[in-house]
Amino acid sequence: MKRKWLAAAFLPFAVWAAIPKPSLTEGIGFSQRVSDREGTLLRLTLSPDEKYRVWTPLDKISPELLRATLEKEDRWFRRHPGFNPFALVRALRLTYGRKSRTVGGSTITMQLARIRYRLRTRTLRGKIAQIFKALQIERHYSKDRILEAYLNLAPYGGNIEGVGAAARVYFGKPAESLSAVEAEILRELPQNPSLRGPLLAKREDSRSASDLPFLAPHFVRRVIEDDHRRSREISTTLDLGLQNLVETQLRSYVETRRAEGIENAAALLVELGDMSVRASVGSADFFSKRISGQVDGTRAPRSPGSTLKPFVYGLAFDQGLIHGETLLKDAPSRFGAYAPENFDGRFEGPVSVRRALLRSRNVPAVLVSSQLENPDFYDFLRSAGVDLPKGRDYYGLAPVLGGTELSMERLASLYGMLASKGRLRTLRTRTEEGPTKGKRVLSEEAAYMVLDILKDVPRPLQGFRREWLRDDSPIYWKTGTSYGFRDAWSAGIVGQYVLVVWLGNFDGADNPALVGATAAAPLFFRIADALRPHLQEKHLLSHDRLASLTEGTVCALSGKKPTEACPHTKRAWVIPGVSPIEPCHVHKVLWVDRRTGKRACRRSQTTRSEIFEFWPSDLLRVFAHAGLPRRRPPEPNAACASASFSQAGARPRITSPDGVSAYALRMQDGGGEGIPLTAVSEADARQLYWFADEGFIGRAKSGEPLLWKPQAGRTVVRVVDEHGRSDSRAVTVTWVR
Repeated sequence: MKRKWLAAAFLPFAVWAAIPKPSLTEGIGFSQRVSDREGTLLRLTLSPDEKYRVWTPLDKISPELLRATLEKEDRWFRRHPGFNPFALVRALRLTYGRKSRTVGGSTITMQLARIRYRLRTRTLRGKIAQIFKALQIERHYSKDRILEAYLNLAPYGGNIEGVGAAARVYFGKPAESLSAVEAEILRELPQNPSLRGPLLAKREDSRSASDLPFLAPHFVRRVIEDDHRRSREISTTLDLGLQNLVETQLRSYVETRRAEGIENAAALLVELGDMSVRASVGSADFFSKRISGQVDGTRAPRSPGSTLKPFVYGLAFDQGLIHGETLLKDAPSRFGAYAPENFDGRFEGPVSVRRALLRSRNVPAVLVSSQLENPDFYDFLRSAGVDLPKGRDYYGLAPVLGGTELSMERLASLYGMLASKGRLRTLRTRTEEGPTKGKRVLSEEAAYMVLDILKDVPRPLQGFRREWLRDDSPIYWKTGTSYGFRDAWSAGIVGQYVLVVWLGNFDGADNPALVGATAAAPLFFRIADALRPHLQEKHLLSHDRLASLTEGTVCALSGKKPTEACPHTKRAWVIPGVSPIEPCHVHKVLWVDRRTGKRACRRSQTTRSEIFEFWPSDLLRVFAHAGLPRRRPPEPNAACASASFSQAGARPRITSPDGVSAYALRMQDGGGEGIPLTAVSEADARQLYWFADEGFIGRAKSGEPLLWKPQAGRTVVRVVDEHGRSDSRAVTVTWVR
């Protein structure tokens, strides 16, 4: 009997212990709150079920609201087990006994049960189910956890649920900042949200969901898409003040150029210290369908034009091919079947690396790119994360002039690499992401030498400002124009930031106004000038970076190690043990016979010494075309033809045929087509003699073509100058009708 009594007494406790644990918020989707680096709200998203529902911990809710809620909704909340029998009896008596309006007797726990499990509580069965669920909740959760869940799920009108969303929507502030009056207003809403929500909306100082911020739309969408965990809070690296600055400058500039057909632009501002994005504008108007404004220009792959040239020269610095004053050839050139041209359609002849980059000459850049190896430029771009879906042979040498596509984000990383001493780092968009050390793709010395040139790129004409004369905060920058005038770029380093701007059309439409120097550069400097109050004075080329560089002396004309014949010299940065140091080959001292004016075999009483410039024939042709003919070295004396020095100098180099292409020639009346034979020869070569296998074709003056009508099949073409120096090339020819 005693055992039965004990079992009966223990039964309620056993039942209480066996009550299953219900879920409170598991499986419920919440809005994502995206903020800038200072915590300012950028966007509040809808939950998966189309609600504004912001998870807010209890300690982040205004004490005024907590007090008002407990006082008016459930003053016995801390003491009852989940339901209050006295409140239920009172509610039944007032509702049914006096036939008055419905009076609620539900506790906060019961209200949470109704909301969470969507119970119909107007019937007796529904009320009993509500009480049972409340008991379940109380069995497994603390009072604070229950109150927290209730305040995060309670309805506040329309699709607004939870005090966190209500505070944001109606008062534009977090729940912890609510005043006593605002807390009292929100306390009233859950009792009848469908009726009281609209009444609140009529208040002069109230807001609605349409007033929620929708800032930096492209950037926010990007960080949300990248957030695979669907975090409730996303703290980004964006600086809203800088974002507004960049947006204002970009939209204003586009408006001023609209008459020229320029209607869209994008810009990206990145902090160099940790490569965090501070401002990101994906288009001139996110809501414009006409310009496809919702496309994000900071992530869209586009042709970068000449903005990649600095990295070609950087690689060449590291591979010992050039230094900043090395002489390059800006003349008609052919690289296999590829014959690049300059943007202005002209050639400057010999140019230094510095001048070639400052003036963005195409031919010298392609020439340098053709000499790169281990890595070549294709390998460099792939290591930098540029998507190159096809093989090396498909792209050839075109990438240096923009013959590939990459995003603004990738370009910003590359320019940031120059300021990071040659280390490539990925961009950061969230504050929780720590900066990375990155991987080295250029040496510190090469990065320094590139920046030393980019700081001298002249800015576009925008009127004069006195502060531009200061040299303590130079801007390192470069422009780019894609083939067909589809993209205009400007990228560089401004103070502690990387800044990249793009102008174009997302549908790829061309526009002659889309030129980097005249369309993108002015916008770049508008933003740069607006950034001045925010800049930390920073000179990237500080002296502590020069320990591993040497400022050497080079020939002012050739850029090579000066000889006694070089009349002028200048200083150039060189990497010891890496940069080329061969002696100058342009200036040579010759003995000239005073009587004949011809070159003498040796010094004598009838000779004088003179310094002559030895330029190859293609550069002499460029000089002549520009109206700057060069004095050619005198012809040698026939008696010196066998002298060893007559063999000195560069051999001729065949430029046509190219040795790569197979020629298919059409038969025509009169014998058919021909192939022009051309070669670049040394300055002392006046005549070139051409041979096909062992047969003589003919001769031509240096720098002039000779038309050759070949036989079908494979032939070895050879050219010889009057000094016996030669070059040869195999060519395959077929005839078609």
